[in-house]
Amino acid sequence: MGGVEAVEGPFVTRRQELGAASARSLLLTVLGEFVLPSGRAVWTSTLLDLLADLDVAEKAARQAIMRTADSGWIEASRIGRETRWSLTQAGTELLHEGTERIYHFAAEERRWDGRWLVLTVGVPENNRALRQRLRTQLGWAGLGSPTPGVWVTPQADLEPRARKVLEDLDLLAGSWSFVATAGQIGDERSLARAAWDLDEVERRYEAFLELVSRRRPRTDRQALVAQIRLVQEWRRFPLLDPGLPRELLPPRWTGNRAAEVFRERHAGWAPRAQQAWSELTREN
Repeated sequence: MGGVEAVEGPFVTRRQELGAASARSLLLTVLGEFVLPSGRAVWTSTLLDLLADLDVAEKAARQAIMRTADSGWIEASRIGRETRWSLTQAGTELLHEGTERIYHFAAEERRWDGRWLVLTVGVPENNRALRQRLRTQLGWAGLGSPTPGVWVTPQADLEPRARKVLEDLDLLAGSWSFVATAGQIGDERSLARAAWDLDEVERRYEAFLELVSRRRPRTDRQALVAQIRLVQEWRRFPLLDPGLPRELLPPRWTGNRAAEVFRERHAGWAPRAQQAWSELTREN
């Protein structure tokens, strides 16, 4: 389930509920949930049938398959007039990385040693594009910016990753990093709120809970579709939520409940979803 797409708006319309995510993103979720664990090839017809259940038109589904192949993540093999698709090594690595990120993110509470990684980064004032790239890449790496030119994270072990971002953007010169605990001035929770928009993240969690609570799959096939949508919606949160330790979060943080619901629903739907996937692959 790697290759996470750009984050979309709040889940407030039926279009979003029925799969506003791109066809390619949904395809990657299917590959990560069902093709990756089995290691077996899957027919084009199987993917088209399942994506149709996810409200993806056949033309869009075929385009998603071809674009994923063009990216080098899946490869085709012909048997008569039919085609089946296998993950390439690059695709396997991509999906393993995505799966680890998604399910590690839904794991139990993170422990914190009280240390912060602090970066100061100088970007030319007139280079807006570079500032945006820096914000995107450091944000993806898990850092937040409480004030211009300063980046922080309570995960001090992210320093090598942050350094790689600065190297890639040619910003290492003129940048400094510090690893330290907070002093007596200021409040660490306030720092976290300044660095990340936690109110918006919490609204996204509330929308996720509302959306998931309406799903009550009655058949195995409905459970298969519900599980794919569940993972598809959850996979956004590693991009949105910096994964702060309890000490820095607001009281009664909705993300804890959302993670619990994700684990419960996934575990509850998985057996029926797998049964439906097995039937679908046999049929095709």
